[in-house]
Amino acid sequence: MALGAQSVLISESVDPRCRTILEENGIHVTEKQNMRKDELIAEIKNYDGLVVRSATKVTADVIDAATNLKIIGRAGTGVDNVDVDAATQKGIIVMNTPSGNTISAAELTCALIMNLSRQVPQAAMSMKAGNWDRKKFMGAELYGKVLGIVGLGRIGKEVASRMQSFGMKTIGYDPITPKEISASWGVEQMTLEQLWPQCDYITVHTPLMPSTVGLLNDETFAKCKRGVKVVNCARGGIIDEAALFRAVESGQCGGAGLDVFVEEPPKERTLVDHPNVISCPHLGASTKEAQARCGQDIALQIVDMVNGKNLVGAVNAQVLASTFSQQSQELIKFGEAIGALLQSCLTSRKPYSDCMKSSTSYMPSAVLVGLLGNGSNSINLINVLNFAKESGIQVSQTHCSSNGVGVCEVEILADGCTIKATGSVQSGVPVLLTLSDSTFRQPVSLTGNLLFFKASENSQLLLSVVGVLAAEGVQIESFSAPVNHTGEQWFCVGLSKLLTDLNVLKPIVTDAAQVTI
Repeated sequence: MALGAQSVLISESVDPRCRTILEENGIHVTEKQNMRKDELIAEIKNYDGLVVRSATKVTADVIDAATNLKIIGRAGTGVDNVDVDAATQKGIIVMNTPSGNTISAAELTCALIMNLSRQVPQAAMSMKAGNWDRKKFMGAELYGKVLGIVGLGRIGKEVASRMQSFGMKTIGYDPITPKEISASWGVEQMTLEQLWPQCDYITVHTPLMPSTVGLLNDETFAKCKRGVKVVNCARGGIIDEAALFRAVESGQCGGAGLDVFVEEPPKERTLVDHPNVISCPHLGASTKEAQARCGQDIALQIVDMVNGKNLVGAVNAQVLASTFSQQSQELIKFGEAIGALLQSCLTSRKPYSDCMKSSTSYMPSAVLVGLLGNGSNSINLINVLNFAKESGIQVSQTHCSSNGVGVCEVEILADGCTIKATGSVQSGVPVLLTLSDSTFRQPVSLTGNLLFFKASENSQLLLSVVGVLAAEGVQIESFSAPVNHTGEQWFCVGLSKLLTDLNVLKPIVTDAAQVTI
């Protein structure tokens, strides 16, 4: 699925390399920074792609106004400034650069841990004020202390390796990373209940989501060692700010290093102004190297997507990850064709539901695009499963092969009636092998204008159909008959154009459907 983007809006300051790479690959780029929400809503309809950092809030109403938007690229890690659900619903890919600022964020985390241990910022400010307070800034060594790392992804791993160099013991928690993997980095995994009371320092490296909001709060601070020091270079809100203030005031928390806040910049400054809190204005990715890396990465990812080469960093379109080979593109076209065919067979029946069977990881989505799309550009591989769920359609899949050739079978149960089709891809062309109980003598090429009709074969059938079509000014371009001549069977006719009214066939057939593929 190539993106086909022709124009991209960059709404924040990103490394110039981003624009250069996009333009070198034939993509028109516009840079407009510091836009108000209403300005972004008015502007976004003109673009196929949007590149942001963390300041631009890509809300549902912004996405709703984005009539042409196909991709939102976040030059950084988290995407909490993007309404991913709204983008998915509209079939827009959301991608980030998962490794672009890893080193920079890890190094800032380590710097804050070290500064908390020795109170370097406070001592520097005291010196600038003309003081010499050696006793006031008594510190503590990191050697032998326990560092708890909540979130053992890329950044958590890099923090662990660096702080182990200071002789710290590293323990951690992550619901995804296997314990044996983190153990290979020297991090012992445990539950949060086990972790809290052991830590001298705690650093968080999780996404901001309902399960991580307020992860450190009054209750969890009470479970920690008195004087525990905490660092947050991830997302504001993971540490409950009100609870943190109470903890530093009481001494339960011995100090905090904060690079992120719930509100940025923070209007409530009780934490920022507290003498035991070291604050930075969201500098985790603010290095020349990280900005260059993120800007370059997001541009290259977009270019690869545009050219149909690869998909990296997509947070809401995993179904597309394996769809970039020529074979998979052929199978997608086949799935959409099968879905469109069965949709045409169902037009005169009640809404379909219950079950759909197909093969390969992306085939169910492809079939659903053909089944539900009805020529609409708003339904694609990204959002079609959501539409299917809303329509009450349940999907199941199996995979089989016939004589070494991959065959897909799609079955729809609608209002107690079953419609089934099987097919494959032959020489790059999607073909139909069977429709319900009818097996075609030659595979039907699923291209062009196709008329399917069901009837009992007799010597006059084809002549009668030809006569009706000729009367309607429609020419026959191909004809496919079933292998079996017993009972009612499906036939397929390739047409120069579709019939304006299928009812003209009623006197000679029992069922009919037509589709353009």
